[in-house]
Amino acid sequence: MSPSSVPPPNLAIAEEGEVRGWLAQYGPALRRYFRRRAGAAEAEDLVQEVFVRLVARSRGEAVEDVERYLFRIANNVLISRHRHASALVRRADEAPIEAADAADEISPERALIGKQALSALAVAVRDLPPRTREAFVYHRFEELTYAAIAERMQISASGVEKHIQRAMEHILTKMGPRT
Repeated sequence: MSPSSVPPPNLAIAEEGEVRGWLAQYGPALRRYFRRRAGAAEAEDLVQEVFVRLVARSRGEAVEDVERYLFRIANNVLISRHRHASALVRRADEAPIEAADAADEISPERALIGKQALSALAVAVRDLPPRTREAFVYHRFEELTYAAIAERMQISASGVEKHIQRAMEHILTKMGPRT
């Protein structure tokens, strides 16, 4: 289904059903995108990361071209992944990162568990108070320091710390125990 045959959805009203629809519509293309760039073993996790960021960033602004927006997020996910991997490699006290082999393919059960966890996380992040969600997104997805977040939000670093702590407690409560 081409994006031109479907009117562009409005991100400002991103409900769980819409996100699931976007996952169904754009998920296969995102998986192909990630398989080519990061390998099949990580593609599903990276697609989920895209949708977590989409839900976390939806602050009421309309998006004309959802597909373009999703692939922009996908590119940012790859950049973050590369930075994180580079930081791990630079650490001399850890073993080198090993490449995933074909045996690490994602099972249907793992994919379903991941989708359920993504849905629960999206709801938990969406339920956060706006300022707490903003601090959480800056910290977890944009990887800013507390000082940088404090400057952007015009609050103290301890205020940022309290927002992050509240967000983590809320998300852990909503997500339930991990098995």
